[in-house]
Amino acid sequence: MSTNAKQANKNKANKKANKNNFIMLLIAVALIVIPLVLKPGAEYGGADGQAEDAITEISPDYKPWFSSLYEPPSGEIESLLFATQAALGAGIIGYYLGSRKAK
Repeated sequence: MSTNAKQANKNKANKKANKNNFIMLLIAVALIVIPLVLKPGAEYGGADGQAEDAITEISPDYKPWFSSLYEPPSGEIESLLFATQAALGAGIIGYYLGSRKAK
């Protein structure tokens, strides 16, 4: 295979990768924007709060049998810890996938 043919194949692969990356970026933006457009001003709470409300509605005298080992002093710190945990997990998964690809 000539050098020009190799370069043409490489350019074609790069264009396809760029197109795929652009499509994935559009999907990510849509996942963020669509809920904000469909329910403007809505309160977005976690599943924990919804479950607690449902349990209280079903059985008002229910007492939890377990409590958290650590309760963050504020919602901002709780969000920071959650984001740190997510970033660490993404880093580990990315490292694993990158090292597998390199082999």
